[in-house]
Amino acid sequence: MPETARELINRYYRAFNDGNMTVFLDLLTADVVHDINEGGRETGREAFAVFMERMNRHYRERLTDIVVFASADGRRAAAEFIVNGEYLASDEGLPEAKGQRYTLPAGAFFEIRDGKIARVTNYYNLQNWIKQVSQ
Repeated sequence: MPETARELINRYYRAFNDGNMTVFLDLLTADVVHDINEGGRETGREAFAVFMERMNRHYRERLTDIVVFASADGRRAAAEFIVNGEYLASDEGLPEAKGQRYTLPAGAFFEIRDGKIARVTNYYNLQNWIKQVSQ
């Protein structure tokens, strides 16, 4: 039996929290579209992998309080969650990293095609994050 959209998104976040980038990336279509919070749009699993390598170098994050919603046809989903993180290494154009911890509400929207994630659009309040790591 094919997995539901909610099961797919929950598996995506479980792989993220486990740090299992192989499973995490395998849940994406080869041509996945990634809309980066307050940034650009990247296309392709390889570009997403490069993005995640950079993120994992600069941040250690665990998502909690994950709630997943899905459309009746299973083609779209959304998630709301809390990002619990630590800023490990300074990221270009952002404040200096000193191991600051942060807690940030966030959300994401997904398109699903053939049992895989075809689009991920992430949202969080960048100014809130900057305020937290600048204290």
